[in-house]
Amino acid sequence: MESEMKCKASNMWSSTMPEGLDFEISHHPLTMRQVVNLIIAMERFKGSESPISTEFRDEDLLNEILYSFEEEEIVLERGSAPQFEISWTGEEQCSMTDSEKRSVVRVPNSLELHAVMLQGGTDLKKVILNMSTYLHPAPTVQGRTVALGIKGTNLYLSCRMGGDTPTLHLEAVANKSLLSGSGTRISLDSDMVRFLFYRQDTGVNISTLMSVAYPDWYISTAPDNNKPLAMSVGSLNHSQLFSIREEVERRS
Repeated sequence: MESEMKCKASNMWSSTMPEGLDFEISHHPLTMRQVVNLIIAMERFKGSESPISTEFRDEDLLNEILYSFEEEEIVLERGSAPQFEISWTGEEQCSMTDSEKRSVVRVPNSLELHAVMLQGGTDLKKVILNMSTYLHPAPTVQGRTVALGIKGTNLYLSCRMGGDTPTLHLEAVANKSLLSGSGTRISLDSDMVRFLFYRQDTGVNISTLMSVAYPDWYISTAPDNNKPLAMSVGSLNHSQLFSIREEVERRS
């Protein structure tokens, strides 16, 4: 092979290169590793047990070079990766009314919450919620992270897929310590995220509740009275607004 540049890095190479074999460098090596690989390849040529004739083919040269490259075993030290989880910080009791001043009540013997315009003397029908709050690990989130349980029960609001869209449910939690209590932690890649919502305050005592598991899906009320709460998607509208008021512990 003809070449415009012959390897001059070592006199030993030129004195022991197999007859009829020349070595061409198409460009200068860019890294020290490439230089080392080049030297290893040349040393293998010199140490080859079988003579290399002038009929030495390009594929033979390629095999020799590839054989000279030794695979590196990269060992990554496995440290303790930071856990992406939220920590329970407290709980408060509250009630909710929508933008039409309708109260959230539970339909007897069912797992549905309705928005109802209550008449005088029926205030005791309002649902009292235990709102757990959590410290989120991300520096910026879309609101306070909360879970909403019905006081005196093990029922919590959850947002999970129903068919092809997220739907709102009242779901029984056998072990309430999974959601509330000192030391409670919830991994944000766990299935428990279905119970979490971002409480976003949009005004004085006015908030929205967006699913953590399904961003842009909000707890909403229907236009008509005494209809179930549901999940709705899209830009902010009146059906997604709630007045969340702290309640004094006066009912069990």
